[in-house]
Amino acid sequence: MTAVEAESGRLKEEADEPGWEVDPDDEWGVAVITTVGRQLKLRREAAGMRAAEFGRVVGYGEDMVYKIEGGKRIPRQEYLDKADEVLGAGGLLSAAWEDVKKVRYPKTVRQLGKLEGKAVEIGVYECNIIAGLLQTPDHARAVIGAAQPPYSPDDIERMVAARLARQSVFERDPAPSIHFVLEEAPLRRRVGGTMAWRQQLEHLLEVGRLHNVWLQVMPTDTEPHPGLDGRIELLKFPDGTAVGRSDGKFNGRPVCDPRQLRILELRYGTIRAQALPPRESLAFIEELLGET
Repeated sequence: MTAVEAESGRLKEEADEPGWEVDPDDEWGVAVITTVGRQLKLRREAAGMRAAEFGRVVGYGEDMVYKIEGGKRIPRQEYLDKADEVLGAGGLLSAAWEDVKKVRYPKTVRQLGKLEGKAVEIGVYECNIIAGLLQTPDHARAVIGAAQPPYSPDDIERMVAARLARQSVFERDPAPSIHFVLEEAPLRRRVGGTMAWRQQLEHLLEVGRLHNVWLQVMPTDTEPHPGLDGRIELLKFPDGTAVGRSDGKFNGRPVCDPRQLRILELRYGTIRAQALPPRESLAFIEELLGET
């Protein structure tokens, strides 16, 4: 195989790599990638460079250049950085990465993260897993990687990054009030192996000790409660409005009607009342750590 053939093969692999396609149902994402692609094309043509020549300089195949410029593929950060350098864009193309990287997050995750970023109060009950806002990278990777049919490695990393990006809610100032209720069984499941499991429990203790976080554990031997049919999430905003969602009520769709919200608040309040208090919950997690 010649050097040219080898290079062509590498570039083709870059172009065919999954996980960087634009979701046609994601209107905002399509708009972002289309706009960035148009800017790349206009600057390339203004520089008098053909697509094949530009591709060789930035390290991508001609086909990939056309796909990115046509809004069909999401450009990588290194692509934008190299294009910025080659085309003398003065940092404007590199800066586009702040919006481009969000397009890689699933639309539903972006919407959820946006709502969580505005909420002054967040309440989450999880029955089968540790809540996404509380997951470590290794735990999230193992949970997402267990899906069937399996995701591609690239898609797994994209989804892990999206999940971790939501955790910026803990860094907000002023800090929101955040409550979690987790079932005992998922805490005992050694997702990702013993080391990853221990790190996850240690992370729960760290987050549970934050001044604005209340973490509670629902023991397995407790009486039946209203959360047995699925997770519940409640978000309240500065203007007094709220949105909630429950797997077992209203077909799992988000609701904001006051009457429906009262039902979810009643369910969530009952769950919190039946769970261990925060101090006892942290002690419970510490005991789990001590069992290894």
